[in-house]
Formats: sequence, structure tokens, C-alpha cells
Amino acid sequence: MQILRTDVAVVGAGPIGLELAVALKRAGIDYQHFDAKQIGYTVSWFAPGTRFFSSNERIAIAGVPLQTPEQGKATREEYLAYLRGVVEQFDLKIHTFEPVVNIARKAGGFEITTRPVGGPRVCAANKLVLVTGGTDRPRRLDIPGEDLPHVSHYFQDPHLYFRKKLLIVGGKNSAIEAALRCHHAGAQISLSYRRAALSEKSIKYWLLPEINGLIESGRMPAYFQTLPTRITENAVTLSRTTDGEWEGESDLPFDFVLLLIGYEQDDTLLRLAGVEQRGDCNAPLFDDRTMQTTVPNLYIAGTAVAGTQDKYRVFIENCHVHVERIMAALTGTPAPQAPQATAMPES
Repeated sequence: MQILRTDVAVVGAGPIGLELAVALKRAGIDYQHFDAKQIGYTVSWFAPGTRFFSSNERIAIAGVPLQTPEQGKATREEYLAYLRGVVEQFDLKIHTFEPVVNIARKAGGFEITTRPVGGPRVCAANKLVLVTGGTDRPRRLDIPGEDLPHVSHYFQDPHLYFRKKLLIVGGKNSAIEAALRCHHAGAQISLSYRRAALSEKSIKYWLLPEINGLIESGRMPAYFQTLPTRITENAVTLSRTTDGEWEGESDLPFDFVLLLIGYEQDDTLLRLAGVEQRGDCNAPLFDDRTMQTTVPNLYIAGTAVAGTQDKYRVFIENCHVHVERIMAALTGTPAPQAPQATAMPES
């Protein structure tokens, strides 16, 4: 079995993982970098043309400006191209499509087992940084029919739903953006949301007036205080509740169903490494001056620090400081102060 040896192992090649890799390379620190998928994988499953809420300068990394043709907020495609450009500019060596399947604590460091094509291999590292994100898998309703072919937890391309009846389940930003884009692409949209009304705190401010106008005019039926309880090939059973009491159910015809009810962190690597976690979100415990977890020499960065976020407060833009803190801890220099978090709509 092949064995790699390094000072620092980095797991996760999203924006903050790439920013850390650039910092390590600039500092001359020997490291190995792994990702189970491609770089920027979470961004890659955004629907085509999706724009970031954050301004370009806030999601730029490693001191490399993010420029867009119209000087507006970056799209999914523009940001993925930008990330590829950063990798090329700094010639970052990343073991993509090489998932970490085990972490064992050894005297003086860690033994990390990965599974690339061709069989497993081991990386022995003195220090480990997990930059694995917090939206690894969709939340599930665990109802009959949830895995049928016409049901998805990911919004991919509005064109798919042209002239089709589409039920979107959810009432936060991702669901509303998908509803409006599919509506403009010619789909017949209905919404199912478990709460009594949409919350302006959970939706981008420029989307809220339009979605409310469509609902109020009757052009987009909205079934508030409902939950799907069964999905068949051509219908969805919506159960209605008020004040926690079920009041009956209706079977409504739909061609497609999008379950946009949020995403969860896969905390497998945290648990394998023995990192202590807390709260309903299972957020890892760490020292916010150094980003070191409860496991010595194991650091965490990026949105992974928040576990599964119920209300999104940790984003790319307020995670850059994690890289600075980790580099300060590794090099023995003073740690920077934390920036003030920016409130944003929930996904």
C-alpha cells in the first residue's frame, strides 16, 4: 500500500480549502490535499446561472480578484471558472475524487486512509485540517415515494420543468429562487411550506416582492402549513396542520417534485477523529483563536465549523479569517481578530 508522508493534511477543496492550500504553499509548509469530489463541488451542484448573494470581493480567495464581465455578482459558472483559475495560478496539487475513509490518531499525528481509484492508500500527517463544509447531503422527509425518479432534493435546470406541473417543497431562499426561475421557464409551480407564511429574513430581498405577488394573484398556488406525506408517480399527498394538529390531507397531481428543505453535514470524519461536538447542529468544539478542535493538532475551517446550520450564519465570506488563524497557529505568529458576521438569507 502506498504511504504518503506530510506535515499537514488538508481535507476539502472548496473555496476555503483552496485558500488554505495557497497559504500553506506560500509559507513553504509541506502538505497533502484531498477531496472526495472535484474542487468547489458544493458550488457545482447549484443550478446553472445561480448568482451568489455575496459580492465578489467577499468570496474572492488568496488575494486573487474575482472579476465578472458585467461587474455584477458571480454566477455559479463564473465562480467555478475562478476557482479553477486559482488552482492553475498557484499550481495546487489536489487529490480529487479521493475520499478519506478513515482517520486514526497516532503518536505524533494522524494516519489518514483514502480510497482513490485503484485501491486504498495511507497518508501519515503531523497535523490535519478538515475543511469539509456543512451541506453534504439533503435533509429527507422519509416518506413513501421520496426516491422516485421524478423527485429530487437538488434544483438543477429550470428547462427540465417547462410546461410541467412542479411542486416545490420549502419556503426559504433556495426554494423561492427555484420557484421563480422555473416559473419564468414556463413551469406550472405550486409551493408547499410547513409554516403559515414566508419569512422575509429567509429570502433575498429582491425575490420576496415577486414571489408574494405571484402567490397573492393566484398565479402560483401556495399551500401553507402543509407537509408531503406520500408521493406517487403522478400525485403528492399534502397533509395540512394548524397549531401542530393534523386537519386532513389532499392528493394533488404533479409531474415533478423538488424537495428543497435544506442540507445536513456529514460528520463522519469528525467522529472518526474523536472531535467533540455540541448542540442540535452537532457543531465541532474548537478554539476560535487557533481553530484547533478538541483533538490536538486537528484544525477545522470553513462552514464545517457550524455543523448542520438551521439558520445560516457561516458563509465563505466570514470564513477567510479561519485560514489566517490556522496559519498563525502553524507558524507561531499572532492570530488575527474575527470580522463581524454578515446576516444573510437562509438557503
